[in-house]
Amino acid sequence: MGMAADLVAAEDVLLFVNAATASTGQREFYDTADEQAMSLEFLHEYMLYNYRDLYAASLALGINDHNALMAIRGLLETARNATPGQKATEGTLIARRLLTLPPPRVFRLFKDLRRHGVNNRRTRAIVRDWIKGLESPAYHAVKYRSGFKAGLKHAHIDIGDGELRDFLFGPLAHKPYTTPILETWRQAHYTSSALYKLPYTVAEGFAAKHGIDREVFLARISDRMTPLEKLRTGEDPVDPLALLNESAKYHGPQQIPWLTRLAVRVLALPLDERAARRAELTEGLRRFAAVEAGELAGTWGRVTAVLDDSFSSFGSPVKRRRPLAVALACHFLLEALAAPGQYTPLWMSGRKDPLLTYPGGPTPLGLRLIDALETGPDRIVVVSDGWDNSPPGLAGEVLRVWRARLDPEQRVDVVHVNPVFDADTLDVRALSPDAPSVGIRDAEDLVSLVELAQFAQGLLGLPELMAYLDGRVRRYLGAH
Repeated sequence: MGMAADLVAAEDVLLFVNAATASTGQREFYDTADEQAMSLEFLHEYMLYNYRDLYAASLALGINDHNALMAIRGLLETARNATPGQKATEGTLIARRLLTLPPPRVFRLFKDLRRHGVNNRRTRAIVRDWIKGLESPAYHAVKYRSGFKAGLKHAHIDIGDGELRDFLFGPLAHKPYTTPILETWRQAHYTSSALYKLPYTVAEGFAAKHGIDREVFLARISDRMTPLEKLRTGEDPVDPLALLNESAKYHGPQQIPWLTRLAVRVLALPLDERAARRAELTEGLRRFAAVEAGELAGTWGRVTAVLDDSFSSFGSPVKRRRPLAVALACHFLLEALAAPGQYTPLWMSGRKDPLLTYPGGPTPLGLRLIDALETGPDRIVVVSDGWDNSPPGLAGEVLRVWRARLDPEQRVDVVHVNPVFDADTLDVRALSPDAPSVGIRDAEDLVSLVELAQFAQGLLGLPELMAYLDGRVRRYLGAH
């Protein structure tokens, strides 16, 4: 490749990573679900057939689960186009990424592979190894029976456990079961008391079957709910510190974005409740942010954040307040990363209390950037969908003049992280050529995205990007 071709390839890879990090194919504030899905499908196909090695490497870059599954399926579907060396690397990356995905997503992938007739030897081996690596196959069979069965049939796996095989292919014909959870599942068909010994998602179906009141059911099943299930249902009061203690018990390979999930849940609370519980909720978010920052806490120097709580931060009916939640979670994480007492948050609305923020008003990004530059920071992080509209285009002009006249040596690091994929441009909406813009799904990805932003500026080309990706892949696989 020549220098120009290298630059195009690097831009293509970053374009894909931005999209695969920010978009989940769902409706956004400015785009429909169909527009999002169509743009994503195009980018996946383009990367798969033009940069297969880099496409596979993206599995180690923290792209979101939706796009990771699309990439895994694409790689498995086109196995005939891969060299033996590519197949070996891809197989290792796929196996590793499957371990980090929630089991229901993996089982849906198995169904999808079966529906599309993807049944090459590598696919069967990956499915077999994942299923046989389950610590509690009976538990997963009860929770995800149809997906479990689809995986066994598709990969021609002999599960080796006759009782489990009976449960999957003729569950009520076998009685009684000696495996406790299988027998409890069978009894729950006939007696409501048995369902409270089952996992929450399974018990929920039985509760509806027996006509049990929702409040009564939740009160009795709460002891069997995982911290994530408690957070997702929203039925119980949010208790961040209790959640922190419970989440510490979960050290599996799945990287759950607790800080962002908690921010989503906090923003769903009424403003009055947030105000009344300000100290408790703030402390909880700060504790989660400190855990996420880890060894990097206090190492980023003087940091100023420009945070978008304009009307478009509402997101969409299917991603309600998601962009605002990412901004809120980033706020607490940046506070933890900055040197003590050296963090300045600037919300688009001018609000001072992050706990009381809500979507509303225009997006004066340019004005907030001027305010941010006046604080004399080492680093500015902008968390916004990039729709600079008050006045339009001012942010780009501010950054152009700043870089050209006042900071040509780039002493101040400016990074824009965008939680919204723009289907029309096949990228996240950028503020300016003078500041890199990268896609973000969860605040937990912020540190790695700031690292990746150096490539988005065009200062480094494809060889450097390839070396970076190779290092990320080796760390990703070597650490596990």
